[in-house]
Amino acid sequence: MSGFDDFDFLIGDWTVTNERLRARLVGSTEWETFTAFSHIEKVMQAPDGTFGGNLDQMTVPERGFTGMTLRLYNPETGLWSIYWSDTKSYRLFPPTIGRFEDGRGIFYGDDVEGGVPVRVRFLWTGGEEPRWEQAMSRDSGETWEVNWVMRFGR
Repeated sequence: MSGFDDFDFLIGDWTVTNERLRARLVGSTEWETFTAFSHIEKVMQAPDGTFGGNLDQMTVPERGFTGMTLRLYNPETGLWSIYWSDTKSYRLFPPTIGRFEDGRGIFYGDDVEGGVPVRVRFLWTGGEEPRWEQAMSRDSGETWEVNWVMRFGR
């Protein structure tokens, strides 16, 4: 499998169970759960037949917004860049960048949460029931707070 194929497990239609921490980086232990629906397709087909990325459109009726993830693969570096936008912010968030090793994808980026710079980490596991996890760190990755988990089902 080449890097271009890393996210092939995700292509198609999904029902997504979201578990999200109600408040981030304040010591909260209160979680909320809601459902979303996701359609993911390959994009940017090259002349050799490979696809340079995929586009994920997610509707979240219980929360009244739509989100979009664009994942782009760079064959020169072997790294994926993952970009997010939604109809709550109408902005493109800074990317997380990383790769898959042994069936697990690890991606890091920088952002701002509550006016404070944070390090962001995404963990992806593939298979029949993919799982995504987001964590944030205020201390440059010394400690992490998991604040969002998505479980994908057909």
